[in-house]
This record gives sequence, structure tokens and C-alpha cells, in this order.
Amino acid sequence: MCAMTRLSSSIADLRKSYERAELHEDASHADPLQQFDQWLKEAISAQVPEPNAMTVATVGSDLRPSTRVVLIKGYDAHGIVWYTNYASRKGQQLAGNPYAALQFHWVELERVVRIEGTVERVSDAESDAYFHSRPLDSRIGAWASPQSQVISGRGVLVANAAKYGAQFLLQPPRPAHWGGFRLRPERWEFWQGRKSRLHDRLQYRQDGVIWVRERLAP
Repeated sequence: MCAMTRLSSSIADLRKSYERAELHEDASHADPLQQFDQWLKEAISAQVPEPNAMTVATVGSDLRPSTRVVLIKGYDAHGIVWYTNYASRKGQQLAGNPYAALQFHWVELERVVRIEGTVERVSDAESDAYFHSRPLDSRIGAWASPQSQVISGRGVLVANAAKYGAQFLLQPPRPAHWGGFRLRPERWEFWQGRKSRLHDRLQYRQDGVIWVRERLAP
């Protein structure tokens, strides 16, 4: 048996029984934002690695999906907010197709949250406020990195950081190409791992101004 075949076999044999918790309709919130708030706070309290990390999926004009991991920076009744370079691949894809899906995976808690909806830019005032709350090196980094572009080597980033650091000193302004996105949820799904692969899945879908809560088969 070749090494690749042995590796494939060992991966196929990996098993885990999910038995930490349950998710029932009568014990969940009627408002998905409240359910998300509870689960995120529990992930933070449990000290899982990077509980604020989420995968963002977008689709470009070629209809090919792409994903990347970013950090949530805010959430309220208006949506889920993160910040990035508007000229990046995800920024350009969202400019042409303003729909996205988000996913949080808290492995230690055997939980997943999926969120789908429309995406818009946050206001300049919101982007300014968050940008100026960041550490200085992160603010310089927003200028130094031509995100998603091909560069000749790491030296480009180092040189750019030195250039903009000398130019702006302690007060770099927010670049026009950098700011926030807000996803306005139209659908939520909360997944709790259960024994025998009979997982709990609760979906919330928007019906006018109300949220309809439904159980999905795993």
C-alpha cells in the first residue's frame, strides 16, 4: 500500500462522537441575534482559540466561490461587521455581487453558526472610528499591504511599512481603500453536534419582519 493510500485510509477512519450539548427549540431564543450573542459569549468564556474568527464566503463574476477567515468586529440588530481592504479580492467580489455567507466554527464546543445575507459598506464615520482604535502598526499595515495583489517578496511590505511609517509618524489617516463591511442577515443556522451524527440544526429564516425558526435534518 502506497503512502498516499495509507494516509487516505487513516483520514477516512477518523471519528468523533459529539456529546457535549443539545439544542432544542424550546431552549433557544426566538431572535437569532440573541442566540448568536449567547453562543459567542459562551465561546469567549470557554476560552476557545479565536472565538471571533469567522469564514467569509463570496462569489465573483466568474461564479466561483472563495473563502477566507476574518475577525468579527461588531454585531447588532443591523448586522455583522468586519473590516478589510476594499481593493482586495473579497472587496472586489462584494462590489460586484453584494451577497455573502459567514461561518463560525467553535470546535471545542462542537458548534457551528452559519449566516447568509446582503452586504454593504459601513459608514465612513464607523470605519474612521474603528481604524483609529487600532494599534499603530496595524494602521500602517493598512497602507503597506496591497492586499490580494502579487508582490515580489516580503521586502515589499517591509519597505512600504517603513515608507508610510516615516510619512505619517503617529497619525496615519484611514486609507480610502480600507473600511468596514456589514452583512445584514437573511438566514441563520445554529448547529450543535450530537451523538450518532443526529446533530441539532435550527434554522432561522426571515419572513417579512419576523424570524421563522425551523429544525433541519442533519
